[in-house]
Amino acid sequence: MKHKFLLLAAALLSMNAVAEPVTLSGPDGKLKLNFDLKDGKPVYSVTYDGIQMLDESPLGFVADFADFSKNLTFVSKAEKSLYYNYSMDRSKFSHVQVNANELKVTLRNSRNMTYDIEFRAGNNDVAFRYVVPNQPDRAHGKKFSVRVMSEATGFDFPSNTTTFICPQSDAMIGWKGTKPSYEEEYVFDAPMTQKSKYGHGYTFPCLFHVGGAEAAAPAKNGKKNAAPRKEGWVLVSETGVSSAYCGSRLSDMKGDGLYSLCFPMAEENNGNGTIEPAFALPGATPWRTITVGTSLKPIVETTVPWDYVEQQYETTNKYKYGRGTWSWIIWQDNSINYDDQVKFISLAKSMGYEYVLVDNWWDNNIGRERMEDLVRYAKSQNVDVFLWYSSSGWWNDIEQGPINIMSNPISRKEYMRWMHRIGVKGIKVDFFGGDKQETMRLYESILSDADDNGLMVIFHGCTIPRGWERMYPNYVGSEAVLASENIYFDQHFCDVEAQNTALHPFVRNAIGSMEFGGCFLSRTLNKGNDPSKRGNTRRTTDCHELATTVLFQNPIQNFAITPENLNEVGKGGAPDICLEYMRSVPTTWDETVFIDGYPGKYCVIARRHGDKWYIGGNNATGKELTLKLSLPMFKKGDVVSLYSDNIKNREPQKKDVRISASPFTVTMANEGGFVIVSK
Repeated sequence: MKHKFLLLAAALLSMNAVAEPVTLSGPDGKLKLNFDLKDGKPVYSVTYDGIQMLDESPLGFVADFADFSKNLTFVSKAEKSLYYNYSMDRSKFSHVQVNANELKVTLRNSRNMTYDIEFRAGNNDVAFRYVVPNQPDRAHGKKFSVRVMSEATGFDFPSNTTTFICPQSDAMIGWKGTKPSYEEEYVFDAPMTQKSKYGHGYTFPCLFHVGGAEAAAPAKNGKKNAAPRKEGWVLVSETGVSSAYCGSRLSDMKGDGLYSLCFPMAEENNGNGTIEPAFALPGATPWRTITVGTSLKPIVETTVPWDYVEQQYETTNKYKYGRGTWSWIIWQDNSINYDDQVKFISLAKSMGYEYVLVDNWWDNNIGRERMEDLVRYAKSQNVDVFLWYSSSGWWNDIEQGPINIMSNPISRKEYMRWMHRIGVKGIKVDFFGGDKQETMRLYESILSDADDNGLMVIFHGCTIPRGWERMYPNYVGSEAVLASENIYFDQHFCDVEAQNTALHPFVRNAIGSMEFGGCFLSRTLNKGNDPSKRGNTRRTTDCHELATTVLFQNPIQNFAITPENLNEVGKGGAPDICLEYMRSVPTTWDETVFIDGYPGKYCVIARRHGDKWYIGGNNATGKELTLKLSLPMFKKGDVVSLYSDNIKNREPQKKDVRISASPFTVTMANEGGFVIVSK
């Protein structure tokens, strides 16, 4: 009897322990996460500086052997502070200081099985994951593995929120059945009630403007509200996804502001692989991340994708990052031949670039034997080579070669050893088309095998990186965006290029390296830069294109310049001041500072390389734009180089300017831009 009384008392104590919500605050106290159990279901909410960023949102998951989303009781909580440094040479900052608080809540389900929800809160970031220990199992004594059938994880936004989000496409559509590949068009400041284009929700990352609906609404009676409007920004994504889980996305909105976490669609990868991820116990799900602020500064500068992940393997290789030339982006498939690649090697040498990327069909048009000659020639010109491969496989109908190499561990090993022997420095692997765990395992296998052979890896036609810059030492970037090839293929994307340039630093590029392949200096996108021949017309100014080298971040940038850009102006040539700038711009950064902007309208970002600052800005407002900028990295009397639009003729101009006062004034043409470079 006494024993039963003690058990009942313990159960009541566990249930009463969360009668009041548990609160986790960021170090400066502005960010607050509240956790609670409501009718046995775990929920959380987030506020920042008194603004409700997320309403009460669900947590938990359903496993193959038990439900961990309902009928739960509280077991315990533990709190601690985290304070450590790490270095990273491929993203926004070379040195990062992590200062966060952690809350670990242990819950028990109706079958006496427990798990932890682990929360971490920095000053502007929340990350959480589910940590699952070995479980008691009546049939087998213990449960050593888990298959996650679904997650209850959700993000419930206030009703006055607008969105900057990218729809998930149907599976097995697009070129040769290669989608989804994160290459759909974003919606801008759209109401949450707007349904996704394909009905499958949205790909990470997702940007939300809390209070955005009120900001977009017309003032009542033509008068502005005298009271300050409470607005905030929220960026939702995930990180730490490896071979042990699938990639996830958000559903369409349900009810009044709730977006739920979704696993891949069954049709992805031609139906191959399971939807549900599985991992060995003890184990954990990836981190789901939420970055919040009353301005866009924390969104652009966040490091949460890398703060809580760990390097997956050690490397003995020293990798070098830099600039490259890339014939395919304008000269296309016909340029993948020995003679044209020599021309782009010469272009790389002339520009002082480190790399040339040889794209698809090199196996047919050049062949392995002549490729050895080409790599040898490139090295004699102090240029190194990246080679393109298809990822496939049995999950699409891609014909461009080489195919069926990277998907096959035997062929992959043989080709990678060959590339290591002849001195190839990296690979670009294309056309993945899915987020299943099987595909994540392929990404990791390619990276691991490549590192064994001293090869860097770029992914294209692919998923977003999820902390991979820190997890994999030879990873250098992913496309996962409507990138430069679309500007070549369709005039529409030329027409909206400035708008997208003003968007990506706030969303896609905020969470990881973005292999865009841009900075066009040709005005007409054809071989020869000839306006009398067929080709899309670039709408942006040259200074806008220069600004993309700062606004877009990737440690290896294959720019869209071509040999004719070295000719005289009027014969396909680019202005000398543009070429001068492009010869010196770096691709790795020690510090990133958000200066000003609004997604899809304009963006100004400063990045430091060593002791030199580069500040890039662009304008997609539809009219001339004058900005008065605070530039704290400069002091009065500093002299900087300003590359800016001549407003009368839209041509680039360069002049030295002395910083005489703050703010600094700069004017951009519509679809224009500027770059400031410190001396």
